[in-house]
Amino acid sequence: MAELNPGEGDWKTRLEESVALFGHRNWIVVADAAYPAQSSGGIETVRTGADHFEVLRGVVEAIAAAKHVRANLYLDDELRFVFESDAPGIVSCRQQLQLILAGMDLSYFPHEQIIDKLDKSARIFRVLILKTELGLPYTSLFFELGCGYWNDEAEKRLREAIPRSTLS
Repeated sequence: MAELNPGEGDWKTRLEESVALFGHRNWIVVADAAYPAQSSGGIETVRTGADHFEVLRGVVEAIAAAKHVRANLYLDDELRFVFESDAPGIVSCRQQLQLILAGMDLSYFPHEQIIDKLDKSARIFRVLILKTELGLPYTSLFFELGCGYWNDEAEKRLREAIPRSTLS
């Protein structure tokens, strides 16, 4: 597990390199300041020292520009229920997320369920975590990458067309 500080590497360059290298089943996470350093060997954490929304825009743009990948985007279900009185700024944060992620397919799951899914993937596939300076709970965004030139429907048709005896 590599952990970089802003002085050791530029997060934008690391993101660009990762998007070029990554494919389906890799993950990119835009994490809040309290996101833990995970111990799985497949996880690289980069402390960006940057604004959360700047990093998020960078990830969204990098994935959109890549022809070989697309992303399933997961957010913590808890984010929708955090009170402004408990986390000042959370309402504004949710509004900014809506603007940046407008038109994207979002899925909400309990935080622990997303972490479990990411952790299982990290046992085999690489994960890049871009840790930001945002100090609000449940604001991490999880991009599970998929193949940009192949979709789930095409895969299903392919699997149905292949005789079962050839897959055993």
